[in-house]
Amino acid sequence: MPRVREVEAFRVVLSKGRRPESVLLRLTDHGGMVAWGEVAEPEGADLPEGAAAGTGDWGDLVWADVEERVAPALLGLDWDRPEDVSGLINAGPGGSAGDMACWDLWCRLNGVPLAHAMGGSRTSVVAGARLAAERETGSLLTRVNRFVCAGYSGVTLRVVPGWDVEPVRAVRQAYPALAISVDAGAAYDESGMAALEALDAYGISVLERPFRDDLPATADLQIRMDAPVAPDVTGLAGLDAAIETKAGRAVILRVSRAGGLDAAREAHARAFDAGWEIGCAGERGVGVARAAAVALASLPGVTLPSDVTDPPPKPGRGNQSLAPELGMFGGVVAVPLTQPGIGHRVDEDVIRRMSRQTLRLPV
Repeated sequence: MPRVREVEAFRVVLSKGRRPESVLLRLTDHGGMVAWGEVAEPEGADLPEGAAAGTGDWGDLVWADVEERVAPALLGLDWDRPEDVSGLINAGPGGSAGDMACWDLWCRLNGVPLAHAMGGSRTSVVAGARLAAERETGSLLTRVNRFVCAGYSGVTLRVVPGWDVEPVRAVRQAYPALAISVDAGAAYDESGMAALEALDAYGISVLERPFRDDLPATADLQIRMDAPVAPDVTGLAGLDAAIETKAGRAVILRVSRAGGLDAAREAHARAFDAGWEIGCAGERGVGVARAAAVALASLPGVTLPSDVTDPPPKPGRGNQSLAPELGMFGGVVAVPLTQPGIGHRVDEDVIRRMSRQTLRLPV
């Protein structure tokens, strides 16, 4: 029975883009076993209301939740399975980091890879790459070419009202065989229905999040499109409502947005039973959350390319937070099955150097 004797938390500022943040939890049990969990600052469309990207707003919310609720709840807690903990800590923004760390700890104590503990059956997952919005066609094609040359078999293009058909058409013309997914970032309303429907002509794999919290409009769009639509939903109740109303035929699983690994696994099961297509999206961060997303993507029925790796690094600038590094080779990401837990060692020295705030709660 795992029993946590020490909880450490780290608030890390990432050296990329607008310097997003990540919050990590390090759990130590009474036998000295160490495990990790992470929740990383999401892209703009997924930020909590009132939080601006790269400003520290998100980090303040998550850190307060970890400090006041999640870390104290985990300290000294007795539990048999990670599922026993999920209901206690997953209600707030920091809960998924605690849930992930508990899964990692349980797996390490039992000598089981996280992928197998969750029901995964694959040895590798097809890798996709997610691109931020790019409003200049030449620059977009240059970036797509970088991913294609690196071996990615699919890309997800971010579109916005007024810049949607043109970039998708340009990429399709340049790469006829490339799997193209489109993420609308919940930026559209019903006035953009025709533009979104027009994307179907370019053989896209999936259209993600066309509307924010508008299942009727999403259901209408799905009727008009051959490509599956992945609605903007949060939590199991939202997914159930989308399935019930036929507001889509696909779901993109994001661990923290689902409420943790346990909730994400349940969301996968419900989408799979409904016959929906499934993909997984990783999170910006130091790599712990992405490693967990790889395990999730190993589940049966994950048919869409999953963006669970960082972009191809510049020479000498790979992800040095995990060993072995989480990377893509030959168009796929290997599922780590020879080591327990997330299958990677976390470089604690790097994490401590990157941290702007730390917390330690011993028993």
